[in-house]
Amino acid sequence: MSSHYTSAVRPKPDALLQKIADYVLKTKITSKEAFDTARYCLMDTLGCGMLALAYPACTKMLGPTVPGATMPGGARVPGTSFELEPIQAAFNIGAMVRWLDFNDTWLAAEWGHPSDNLGGLLAVADYLSRLNVREGRKPLTIRDLLDAMIRAHEIQGVLALENGFNRVGLDHVLLVRIASTAVVTKMLGGSRDDIINALSNAWIDGGALRTYRHAPNTGSRKSWAAGDATSRAVRHALFALKGEMGYPSALTAPRWGFQDVLFKGNEVKLAQPFASYVMEHVLFKISFPAEFHAQTAVECALALHAEVKGKLDQVEKIVIETQESGVRIIDKTGPLDNPADRDHCIQYMVAVPLIKGSLTAEDYEDSVAADRRIDALRAKMQVVENKKFTVDYLDPKKRSIGNAVQVFFKDGTKTKRVEIEYPIGHRRRRKEGIPVLLAKFEAAIRGRLSARQADAILALCRDAKKLDATPVSEFMAYWVV
Repeated sequence: MSSHYTSAVRPKPDALLQKIADYVLKTKITSKEAFDTARYCLMDTLGCGMLALAYPACTKMLGPTVPGATMPGGARVPGTSFELEPIQAAFNIGAMVRWLDFNDTWLAAEWGHPSDNLGGLLAVADYLSRLNVREGRKPLTIRDLLDAMIRAHEIQGVLALENGFNRVGLDHVLLVRIASTAVVTKMLGGSRDDIINALSNAWIDGGALRTYRHAPNTGSRKSWAAGDATSRAVRHALFALKGEMGYPSALTAPRWGFQDVLFKGNEVKLAQPFASYVMEHVLFKISFPAEFHAQTAVECALALHAEVKGKLDQVEKIVIETQESGVRIIDKTGPLDNPADRDHCIQYMVAVPLIKGSLTAEDYEDSVAADRRIDALRAKMQVVENKKFTVDYLDPKKRSIGNAVQVFFKDGTKTKRVEIEYPIGHRRRRKEGIPVLLAKFEAAIRGRLSARQADAILALCRDAKKLDATPVSEFMAYWVV
C-alpha cells in the first residue's frame, strides 16, 4: 500500500480514465470484420435473452423495480411488454441475456461476457431513439448500436488481458460497469469530462465479490450480476450528464484509490491500445450453454458418447485435462445444489453428454440432476492441468481453450483420448460456427415470438445494409410481446 497522501491539490485525471474517454470519443471503427461480428453478436445475445424467458427464475426478476413503475415511451425489454426507464430496462436486458450462461465470452487474465454490456447499450439506444423521434430528431440506427457494442467489447476485453481481478476475489462484472459507463455516457451526448467523471464513479463502486460463483455459495446472482453492473453504468452516465462531479485519481490515489484498496497495490494495466480486437476475436457459445473453459470438454464428451453410453457401469475412471483457469474455477466435487452450481462444474458438464449425447439448459435443472448416473460418473473423474493448454490459452495469437477427455474401463480397455483446442465459437472456426449460431438464433426467437415477428426479424437480419440503417426504435418494435 502506498504512503498516506497528504496534498489536497486535485490531480489530473488518471491516465486510464483519459485513454478510455479518448477511445470512445475519437477512435473511428473501420474494421468490417468487427461490424460483421457485432451483427452476429447482436442476434446471438438477443436470442439468449429469448431462451431465458422460458425460465421463471429469470422472469421473476424482470419488470419495474416496484409494480406499476413503468415508463410509456421509455426503453423496451425484448420479448416482453415492459416499457421502463433506461436504468431498470438495462437491468432487465442484462439479466435476460446472461441468465443461461449462453452469450459470448472473453478469456484472458480476467474472463467475462462482453455482450453483457448490451443491457445498457440497447436500453439507452431505444430510449434515445424514441425520444429523438418524438422531438423531431434523427433516431440512433443499428449501425450506431453496433459501433457502441464494438467499443464496449473492446474496453472490457482489453482491460481483461492482463488484469486478473478474480485473483483478488473480485467479479468480472466490474468491467461491464466500466465499459458500459464509458460508452453510454458518450451515447447520451456526454463530453470528455463527463465520460471521465462517470468512469471515476464507476471505479469507485469497487467490485462485487465472486462469492456467488464458487462453492459453497454458488447461486443465481451470477445470472443477474451483469444486469446490475450495466444498469449501474447507466445511472453513472445520467448523473454525469446532470453535472455530478468526478474523482480524478479514483484508481491511483494512495491508500484510498481502487488500486491500493481493492487491487492489492497493483496497477490496472492497459495491455494494448483500444481498437476492435475484442469483437473480432470474441468467443460465441453456440452449441450448448456451458461455462466457456469447459466448452471443448463438452465437445470431447459428445465425441465419446456413442462408445461410452452402453458401458457406463463399467467405467473405472475418466481423465479430464484442462487449462489452469479451468481447474481453478470449475473443478468441483461434492453435492451441486442448483443450476448455477452445475453449469460451473466441469465434471457435471462432461458427465451429461457422456450419458445423453447432448447438453442443454434444461440439463442443469433438478429433474435431470436427479439422475444418479451423473454423480456416479463425477465421482470417477480426475481433473488435471495440461500445461500446454494453459500456455496456449494465454497466447494472444491462439487464445485456445483446450480440453481432452479419455475414459478408462474396469476390464483394462480405454477409449481414445479426444482433444479439442478450439471450440466451435472461436474465431478460427467462424466458417463452421456462424451457420450454427444463426440456427440457434432462429430457434430462440421462434420459441418466444409470433411467426410474423420472427419472420420479419430474420428477413431484416439477413440484409446487413438494411439492418444497419434501421432505427433502433423500429427494430425494437419487432420484439414486443
